[in-house]
Amino acid sequence: MENNVGLLLTKRAHLSPDLEAWVDVASGRRFNYREMNARSNRIANALKALKIKKGDRVALLMMNSNEFMELFFAIGKLGAIGVPLNWRLVPDELAFILKDSGAKALVYDEEFEDAVEDLHGRGRHGTKVKRWVCLGEPAKFARSYTEITASASDSEPPVVASDDDELYIMYTSGTTGLPKGVIHTHNSVMWGNLTALATADLRYKDRYMIMLPLYHVGALNPMTSNLHVGGTAVVMRAFDANECWKIIEREKITTMLAVPAMLNGMQQVPEKDQVDFSSLRWCMSGAAPVPVSLIETYADMGIEIHQVYGLTETCGPSCLISPDDAIVKAGSTGKPFFHTSVRVVDEKGKDTAPDEIGEVLVKGRHVMKGYWNRPNATKETIRNGWLHTGDLASMDAEGYVYIQDRKKDMIISGGENIYPAELENVILSHPKVKDVAVIGQPSKRWGESPLAVVVKADESLTEDEVLKWCEGKLARFKQPRGVVFVDEIPRNPTGKALKRVLREQFPGPAPE
Repeated sequence: MENNVGLLLTKRAHLSPDLEAWVDVASGRRFNYREMNARSNRIANALKALKIKKGDRVALLMMNSNEFMELFFAIGKLGAIGVPLNWRLVPDELAFILKDSGAKALVYDEEFEDAVEDLHGRGRHGTKVKRWVCLGEPAKFARSYTEITASASDSEPPVVASDDDELYIMYTSGTTGLPKGVIHTHNSVMWGNLTALATADLRYKDRYMIMLPLYHVGALNPMTSNLHVGGTAVVMRAFDANECWKIIEREKITTMLAVPAMLNGMQQVPEKDQVDFSSLRWCMSGAAPVPVSLIETYADMGIEIHQVYGLTETCGPSCLISPDDAIVKAGSTGKPFFHTSVRVVDEKGKDTAPDEIGEVLVKGRHVMKGYWNRPNATKETIRNGWLHTGDLASMDAEGYVYIQDRKKDMIISGGENIYPAELENVILSHPKVKDVAVIGQPSKRWGESPLAVVVKADESLTEDEVLKWCEGKLARFKQPRGVVFVDEIPRNPTGKALKRVLREQFPGPAPE
């Protein structure tokens, strides 16, 4: 079999045609692997008829659904390049990604029609999209997903891409405020699967619940790995803590991945004590350090929480705590995945002594090819084959990694990455703002929430004015939860805001 990720679905359909592949919780639809592969081939051939060819970028503005899965593998079979879009972004943010990626086609859910009409109305100066496909009732300028697939063949399209050909571009915000497209290839995704399957306890016929959005590597990698090993994906359209326990009982879920904010939300559901969750073997959790108290709470319920550390740039995997060490080493993110190397180095690039803090470096064939159209950023991040994460950690004498701080000043709220520079750029555009620095504050609900520390240019400026200024300019999850005013932002001699000082001055918790 050629090293093409789209063919993973073809092969699984051949090996396990009648095995349940996908359970769509929202619609109740169920598909076996034979059906999923046929559907994927139909959309592949339909896209081909729309003149989508190898190397063309196809953007996906979609909630979790079986159509997302069949499109992902169809794009791989065609040799095109997928661009999963965060559906929480506002049109200005989406327009930047579409233009930067040079997306030729956009497939979108009907509920995002207003945003898509805004994007379409910007004309060729706004995006390069020429093909608009809607899941639902399409606008005049779009085609219907149902209609274009209805008459399409379900035969396998010719394979024209493999190995180091690009498979998808996933955008992650940069510290400059401009998103960067992380490029993953058929090779890097395949090795992302292999290192996960060699490390995590994933099994044939596992029933894996996907709660994170599929535009997130924390859902996309598990989706492909689960298919690779021959499991069933039980997929929520969007996370709902009240429904999770019911789904676990009804669908006999065996494993899943949830960020700490999700796990915390699930603990607040009183009905959890009335359901049978005995099928759940373990749950992987990452995107932010998992509080030891939360690990212990789930352990008391008989559920193992395995802390994972990963990045979009590594296709997900970097470190994972093993089942045997999940409690003994609670607080650690474990050791490197099987086909992954991790170092912790000092400022001179030398390995730190045990328990000393340094920067995390990751190496493996699942590391990204680079940043789309950002050669300088790629050279800065990947040096001598090692991905420089910017994350701070310590490694003990046994090789267990403990994440201490995160990439520069990034805030992780509900599993979503928020880069302060993006918020600062928006707030600084307010005529009454002289200076601003954005920091994260602890939040019981979200893990962290952004706080804007503002210096006034006009004494009449109020907190409400700043918050309203951000509305419509940033996705809701990025908007600050609070604003405080100071006379001056503390800065070092080079002008960099001393956010450590601000975090000490405003420790929180964040307003909920």
